[in-house]
Amino acid sequence: MASLIHELVARRTKDQFAACTLDTCPISSSYYFYRVSLAANATFLALFAISFIGFAVTFALTRRALAFTVAMLIGVILEVIGYVGRIESNKNQWQENGFLMQIVCLTIAPAFLAGGIYLCLRRIVYAFGPENSRISPEAYTRIFIPCDLVSLLLQAAGGGLASAESHSNKSPDTGDNIMVAGLAFQVLTLLIFMVLCVDFAIRTRRRYKSMGESAFDQNPLYVSLRGSWRFKGFIAALTLATICIFWRSVYRVAELGEGWTGNLIRRQWLFVGFEGVMVIVACFALNLFNPAFSFKEAMNGLGGLGSKKRIAKQENQEKAVSGSNSDVEAVPQAKTVGI
Repeated sequence: MASLIHELVARRTKDQFAACTLDTCPISSSYYFYRVSLAANATFLALFAISFIGFAVTFALTRRALAFTVAMLIGVILEVIGYVGRIESNKNQWQENGFLMQIVCLTIAPAFLAGGIYLCLRRIVYAFGPENSRISPEAYTRIFIPCDLVSLLLQAAGGGLASAESHSNKSPDTGDNIMVAGLAFQVLTLLIFMVLCVDFAIRTRRRYKSMGESAFDQNPLYVSLRGSWRFKGFIAALTLATICIFWRSVYRVAELGEGWTGNLIRRQWLFVGFEGVMVIVACFALNLFNPAFSFKEAMNGLGGLGSKKRIAKQENQEKAVSGSNSDVEAVPQAKTVGI
């Protein structure tokens, strides 16, 4: 009981403990309940920096997948900032800025990574054929991107409020609860996304069993794409990344749901395993099988920005050409009848 009171007092009167060090104050009086590992956090910082460079270089070389790249870059740079905050906390675990930096940035970063994942499903649906999907390819973007934004806004607002409350020596519970609500909504969105992905895979396989290759889009570009190892690797990488982000989000809901003094938040190994490892695996998987490389020219085809307009324009042109050919053929046919 005495130690619990000491922890609560430390958080309510943080200015009093500004001069604390590991030699003068118990670790339980800091913002963390464990000694923040410099080695683990420096490793994650380096790995996320490498991932950031990977996404930036890939876009510089290909000039494809702009929206996906922007989402991933923002998410990864937030991860970098978060781990900078944890390294700062290693130097002084009673410093509020490092703690708030890491808890806010590392909480909201995967929302951007999830947004990048959502953008990819539309491409996959077009590659196999929209007829295999229960909803239109564009519907995936229209449904999940707004949901991701809602999740992000809740997490960002909650993080900002929690930071302000902490700065004012008030309980951060209200802000933390808003962050948890945003994370919970992210978990629900990811779950629905995965269900629709599985549904699309099942419907595609059933149609393939009954119709063969005709169940798929026969555009030569997509036929070649589906047979490439890059595309198959991308499907596997996207699946792995989605599962990793999902389980990470489930963990953070459980962790932050207990508040900043709960049982889960006291265990560094859980944070390293379910936050750091899960997110970096997701990032590296999409680094290795970036859609800019995996889809190549297909990134400029159906499913791109303004694709409906291009499709309509193409269909109108084809109808116009078809109509002209019909008129040309109708003349000699009429002449034959006349003879």
